[in-house]
Amino acid sequence: MTATAYLDALFSLAGRTALVTGGSSGIGRAIAGALGRAGAEVVLLARNVEQLRAATRELTDAGATAHWIEADLGDREALHRAAEEMARRHGEPDILVHAAGVNPRPPLDELTTPGWDRTMAVNLDAPFLLGQRFGPGMADRGWGRIIHIASQQSVRAFGNSGAYGVSKAGLTALTRSQAEAWSRYGVSVNAIAPGFVRTPLNEAVFADPGRTEAMARRTMTGRNGELDDFAGAAVFLAGPGAAYVTGQTVFVDGGFSVT
Repeated sequence: MTATAYLDALFSLAGRTALVTGGSSGIGRAIAGALGRAGAEVVLLARNVEQLRAATRELTDAGATAHWIEADLGDREALHRAAEEMARRHGEPDILVHAAGVNPRPPLDELTTPGWDRTMAVNLDAPFLLGQRFGPGMADRGWGRIIHIASQQSVRAFGNSGAYGVSKAGLTALTRSQAEAWSRYGVSVNAIAPGFVRTPLNEAVFADPGRTEAMARRTMTGRNGELDDFAGAAVFLAGPGAAYVTGQTVFVDGGFSVT
């Protein structure tokens, strides 16, 4: 076996279809790009049509096959419609990536009920609902990969981010529950917990140079994350080589979580 054939057997996503929520920006867009370059047909699901078009064009320009579906993941009816559109137009996904997220940042005693509900709907309910829609089909076919984008706040509290932290802690628990339900049928379910990375969700934080530098100093690598840092973990967890890796939260954070 040649080196290329061996690596393909471990990591190639050729012939697979991936649905990536939040795939129009930030970490979701970076992961969608990685999966597409690894051979998967990629469908982006998000609510900003202009960004969806740009991200899809970027993927196709790179030689990948990409499509998009517009929906607000905080709207259950819209989410159900989007899932059915996915199945009708592109078939059921082999790979499901949940990267969509919202993070209202008021102090906890100022957090409103609508703000809480919106955060849970996008960050936790949507991964559950899409898992319920597509996970059993993956199990029936004997192959599937589900990847959730968790957070440092899955395991620690940050200020002015209470609802987000609760939703991400719940997401790692959902990861384990889905893994328990479907892993024996060939469906690996894992989460990636990023470090401190510049995304649209974190622009307000990166506006503070002092805080940005302090976070970088807390890592073992001496820097904050870049969007490309997630490509390797995502392609591995989405591919054949991750068949025996399941129920895990993989911290891709330059060592931030262990300092």
